[in-house]
Amino acid sequence: MKILALDSSGNVASVAIIEDDKLLIELTMNYKKTHSQTLLPMIDSICKMVNVDLESLDYIAAASGPGSFTGLRIGVATAKGLAYALNKPIIGVPTLDGLAYNITYTDYLICPIMDAKRNQVYTAFYLWEKDVLKRQSDYLAIEINECIKKAKEYNKPIIFLGDGVPVYKDRIKEAIGDWQYYFAPQSCNMQKASSIGSLGMLLAKEGKFQDSMEFVPFYLRKSQAEREYEAKTRGIL
Repeated sequence: MKILALDSSGNVASVAIIEDDKLLIELTMNYKKTHSQTLLPMIDSICKMVNVDLESLDYIAAASGPGSFTGLRIGVATAKGLAYALNKPIIGVPTLDGLAYNITYTDYLICPIMDAKRNQVYTAFYLWEKDVLKRQSDYLAIEINECIKKAKEYNKPIIFLGDGVPVYKDRIKEAIGDWQYYFAPQSCNMQKASSIGSLGMLLAKEGKFQDSMEFVPFYLRKSQAEREYEAKTRGIL
């Protein structure tokens, strides 16, 4: 089974190709360029580097959200366009699941946090049960202090990771007190297409994939523009 995986749900753009139990190639960029500039050239580059013809793919796996509204739209549009052109199914992998999967086989609580602006984060809580990563909560959009409070209720050491860490690192240190916690290192702190691809492989084996026309992003909450428009409309009414 061969999967092209991509994640552009945050600041990072990441693409990878996985074949069965082997990661053939991964390319990740965290630089001042828009995903619309980088994503397709990155895909073209990795395919050329490992001599993979897009027609040989079995699936396309993409981070489905939550995350940056613009980044998600670009990633979803790219995945849908490729899947439609190649007549391949899509596997949607929740972004937070992919982030949590960066941290493997630990007894600690895994807490990915993505910056949702306005002192909020997108988050969920995960534990490894034997050799399976299990999500312990709903996907949440909550204030960072509420996230910390909920994390401590699991009564375990906590690993924080994601693009919310550099934004809220000082807040976490202040609010968490003497609780045992860690920040993931740079090598596994951000979105990785290889994690999306690995989870995509598991989902494909369970028959959890979609037609290109069915695949839509998972935003978790409305965009700022939508919220402002609704507030303005309520004011008029």
